[in-house]
Amino acid sequence: MAPLKVIGAAYSRNGTMSLRAALNMLGYNTHHMLNMIDGGGKPELFEEAWDHPEKDIDWDYIYEGWDAAVDSPTVCFVEPLVKKYPDAKVILIERDEDKWYNSVKNTILEYNTVDMSSYTEYGQAVHRLTRKIWLDGAFLNNEYTNEPEKVKAKYKAHNAWVKEYVPKDRLLVLNLDEGIEWEKICKFLDKPVPSEPYPRSNSTSEMSANMPEFLKINLKE
Repeated sequence: MAPLKVIGAAYSRNGTMSLRAALNMLGYNTHHMLNMIDGGGKPELFEEAWDHPEKDIDWDYIYEGWDAAVDSPTVCFVEPLVKKYPDAKVILIERDEDKWYNSVKNTILEYNTVDMSSYTEYGQAVHRLTRKIWLDGAFLNNEYTNEPEKVKAKYKAHNAWVKEYVPKDRLLVLNLDEGIEWEKICKFLDKPVPSEPYPRSNSTSEMSANMPEFLKINLKE
């Protein structure tokens, strides 16, 4: 189904799960980190793309079956994807950096610091990829925990870079703290506004409660 028509440039814990649901409601088939964890990704190819950015990457193959992509690992490859798919629209969602940092700390930090020795080879590959590429290795060497201001600065720098790099006519910037509704997204993507409310899911409390079950995915039998 590639090429991609929509590229999500927002890091995790910026409403990316809700955006995925919204895009699916608009008719897209949207790639998300959950698809990687559930076994539907190609972590070894994403890792190769990260380690060897000079190589000619077959992005159509990596995103085969998808025409939109949000969250990780997509957010770490915005530059090559924007170049590869010149007609794709880009959506950036940002929020207050302290709220974002705390949301990550109370949710996905646990996944990215868990001992993966009891996980399948595929599960370990996804985990290794995420730790390596997410915010330029922020989960490695306890950087996220030990240097919060450095991590927040990386987050703000990424958002600023997206707004500078992506052509204005291809970019929609939304603010999670201000609330997200259908109108801006649908106008940007030239889609009719659905009758259903904009989806809201995966809050910090919801994800924290679901984390024990989430961590069971890809455990060795």
